[in-house]
Amino acid sequence: MTKSELIEALSDKAGLNKIAAAVVVNTVFEAIADALHQGDKVEVRNFGNFRVKSYDAYTGRNPRTGSSVKVPPKRMPAFKASKAIYELLNK
Repeated sequence: MTKSELIEALSDKAGLNKIAAAVVVNTVFEAIADALHQGDKVEVRNFGNFRVKSYDAYTGRNPRTGSSVKVPPKRMPAFKASKAIYELLNK
């Protein structure tokens, strides 16, 4: 499902026009992104958790040349689905 399909589904289910549904979807995504940017965890009951994983710097290898490459520290978003989602997928 793409973002536009999500907007259309919300529009149909909630009886909103597409502009209002787009505002809702964009606001939710922006709120999640802002919380993650601040280092907060976002928990949506019966759906899952969004959080930030931090990785230390390390020395990697370029697979083409075999030379060492320094990889800087980074923060990556992570999602863990709830038990309800796992059960829905594995009925």
